[in-house]
Amino acid sequence: MTRIYVTLVVAWATFLGFSQQKLSAEGAVIIALENNFQMQIASKQLEIAEKNNKWSEAGLFPTVDLAATFGNSIIDNTNNPFTFTPGILASRQINPSINANWNLFAGLAVKMSKQRLEQLEDQSRGNTMILIENTASDVLKAYYNALVQEMRLELLSEVYDLSKQQVAYEEVKQEYGQTNSLALMQLNNQLFTDSINVIQQRINFENASRNLLLLMNVGIDEIENNRLPVLTDSLTKLLNPFGKDELLEEMRSNNQNLKNQLINQELTKTGTQLQRSFLYPVISLQLGAAPSFGSFRSISGSVNLSAETQQVNYFGNISVRYNLFNNWKNQRAVEVSKIQEEIAALSSQDFEQQLTNSALNLYGIWEVRNQLVNLSQLNATYARQAFEIGKDRYALGSINSLELTTLQNNYLNAAMSYYDNLYQRIDVYLELFKLSGRLQLEYTK
Repeated sequence: MTRIYVTLVVAWATFLGFSQQKLSAEGAVIIALENNFQMQIASKQLEIAEKNNKWSEAGLFPTVDLAATFGNSIIDNTNNPFTFTPGILASRQINPSINANWNLFAGLAVKMSKQRLEQLEDQSRGNTMILIENTASDVLKAYYNALVQEMRLELLSEVYDLSKQQVAYEEVKQEYGQTNSLALMQLNNQLFTDSINVIQQRINFENASRNLLLLMNVGIDEIENNRLPVLTDSLTKLLNPFGKDELLEEMRSNNQNLKNQLINQELTKTGTQLQRSFLYPVISLQLGAAPSFGSFRSISGSVNLSAETQQVNYFGNISVRYNLFNNWKNQRAVEVSKIQEEIAALSSQDFEQQLTNSALNLYGIWEVRNQLVNLSQLNATYARQAFEIGKDRYALGSINSLELTTLQNNYLNAAMSYYDNLYQRIDVYLELFKLSGRLQLEYTK
């Protein structure tokens, strides 16, 4: 992932430097992943999980503490007849110590804690993968939506230019008295309609492009100043086909949401083992050394005393702690954890069934979309040919302007339907691409 990000940082800087920079669908996704704040947060959370996944965090190694105390005291024995040190004494004591505590056995709690840390890291990585999938899916859909809006704009602009040519031709014919005013009015009316369609479609295209830039999280200046990129991909690009069995197999192996469900299931199993570890005794080893340095001297009195003291206390202990009774809390915790484990297993099975059902439904829609694209393409091709023949016949006077307008509108509607079917097909393809896990594999390889 990092390799992809770094590779295209320079491309993104170049994109900002030119108002009409070319932009591919893959480039749009990578720029969005680089700029997405949630991706940056997820990366930091993954970094935390990786740092926590250590044996030292699980409690394998001993803890060592260093401590020291420094004390001063004054003892007044002036009125104490039973002391051997009459008068007032001042003493000073320094007591440093070093202590090591190591749990030798705690019912495999250390092993289970380490396993849980590994699973939490996998869970954090899985959450990052889902964020990549969602971001990539949203950007790709926005990209192809902007692309289809651009194609519709080009088509409407083409029809508008043809309408202008027809109006100009009809005006020349009227000058020579070869047509009537009604035909010219009909063509002007169609020209105004085409002009309105172009204006509205230009707004649709600009809005779709701004939405794409917003998802890419580019600077607000680029959006406000209409620095729209030139989209280089095509809606007619070759799409890798899906087989039904292949789709289901990839979904079960690579779908990140399903993987996260399985990780949650494993976490509950580890939680049960961790709760069971509290039923065992805890054996601990304590080692330490505590030197002591002191001095005392008399401040007043009949006896002049002064001395320095020094001693070292070493210790090594093994302790065993076992809970005999705590109102069956540990036993209940194990039983509750087992129930949670069963719930997680049922949730995983239910989620897998839902994914399978969604995959089969999407696959059926995918097959239908392919058929609709092929049929609408043929329809648009024939409508285009009919319109071209109609223009020739209109020039020869075989058909009137109203019939030509009908052929033009038929071509426009057929082409629009073809573009819509192209987008709907690629929309379903992206859902299958995401469901099968190919999408996150594409942008995390």
